[in-house]
Amino acid sequence: MDLEAFELVLLRRPDNAPDYPDEVLERIQAEHLEYHARLRDAGLIATNGPVDGQPDPSLRGLAFYRTGSVDRSRHLAEGDPAVQAGRLAVEIMTWYCPPGTMSQPGRGVSLP
Repeated sequence: MDLEAFELVLLRRPDNAPDYPDEVLERIQAEHLEYHARLRDAGLIATNGPVDGQPDPSLRGLAFYRTGSVDRSRHLAEGDPAVQAGRLAVEIMTWYCPPGTMSQPGRGVSLP
């Protein structure tokens, strides 16, 4: 069976995430979004985004990296400013899917 492999990164809020003033949290979030946009633009991430309705509220988002290496993806994911600030932690694994799956559109939504 032919499959494609991606590195799946789960972004979780740690139990011991440090508190920051609102203006610092806003800066961290902006840097987090910019960092992921740069990785997408560089072709290192196929897609990423937040989750909603998850049974475990610590799960905050997913990213599908395409670096070809869990170690390389871990290095990049740990470079995320939100991870470096202790607001997010990463779990990384290899995810397999049928070829072309990631090129199919999902349903359109608008988030605030």
